[in-house]
Amino acid sequence: MTRELLDTPTQKPRGDASIAETSPTGVCHISMHLATGGLERLLVEFSRLHRSEKFHPQFVALSDLGQPAADIRSNGCEANSLRFGEVGKLTMARTLARRLRDSQVQVVHTHNTFAHFYGTLAARLAGVPIVINTQHGRGCGPTWKHRWQFRIANRWTQRVVAVSDDAAELCRQEDPRSFGKIIRIWNGIDVTRFAFRERLNVTGHPTAISVARLSSEKDFPTLLTAVAKVVRHVPDFRLRLVGDGPERSRLQQQSQDLHLLDYVEFLGERSDVPTLLEGAGFFVSSSLSEGISLTLLEASAVGLPIVTTAVGGNPEIVEEGQTGRLVPASDPEALAHAIIDMCLNRGQWSEMGRLGRDRVERHFEIGRMVRDYEDLYEQLLLNTP
Repeated sequence: MTRELLDTPTQKPRGDASIAETSPTGVCHISMHLATGGLERLLVEFSRLHRSEKFHPQFVALSDLGQPAADIRSNGCEANSLRFGEVGKLTMARTLARRLRDSQVQVVHTHNTFAHFYGTLAARLAGVPIVINTQHGRGCGPTWKHRWQFRIANRWTQRVVAVSDDAAELCRQEDPRSFGKIIRIWNGIDVTRFAFRERLNVTGHPTAISVARLSSEKDFPTLLTAVAKVVRHVPDFRLRLVGDGPERSRLQQQSQDLHLLDYVEFLGERSDVPTLLEGAGFFVSSSLSEGISLTLLEASAVGLPIVTTAVGGNPEIVEEGQTGRLVPASDPEALAHAIIDMCLNRGQWSEMGRLGRDRVERHFEIGRMVRDYEDLYEQLLLNTP
């Protein structure tokens, strides 16, 4: 059934040609969810910062909606769900194709592999000329099915965008036939949301902060093990953990077992993350895998030095010895050593923070990211017969 649908001849979108030449180009962003997470935050920024004279974006989730969908609507864009769990995958693809055709969409922009596969199928059925995909993590997914869907969808895709050089290399390894289609566009953040605070004459407890979902890939057990080593050498060190997730109770138990209740504070989900970042001395992350971490960018934007694992796109954000420290993943000894070194060299925090803010402004600003994508849309449309 799927192969039959993929081989269906394409149709050109209907509509008056003269209107199409002067009207903004229809772009449809397709994602699995519009609920919560870094990917969804970026989609909200697409709705806020698009050039309305050139593009008319709409947003479709294959599953559930949440606050990001409301934010997108408040920016004047459509945000809807196809509820594939209720209607079935092929019915969903046909419904999506009808929506694309009726809306005269010219660019389908899919996000991650599941949405890429079914979004590309729908685009082909609707005769949409341009399909691009963004992979927001490292590679296309962990299973053979992800790789199969990624490779099939890429046959009818003009560009695959990875969010880091590391991720781009993984995508090329997972689909060598699409080598020439795979490019990199770094993720970005709204730097104006984060007030830079120079860390001069730092006194009091050396306090680190970590902001992340409390899940296995963030490897907080390694961080807590490292903290137990740190406090033997820096007894006034404190760590604040911001976020919630399935690992929270286990991590709190580990903190108790390691006698860290006076040193580690679990703050849960918070809406005042920029303020919390401003009040910290430096940022720490023990993640096992990252694309381009928005929380690292946010920490750099407020001027925090960073201690993090050298995984994924992290070395593309943090310059070793200049804006922070990079350590191997799953190595509590190395992580503890880097944290201790940061605590004992507070005089470096100001310069590290200034360099970090400058790097984010130059390379990871959200407006630049949206413009890079829109320039890509225009380039591909110009080269389409």
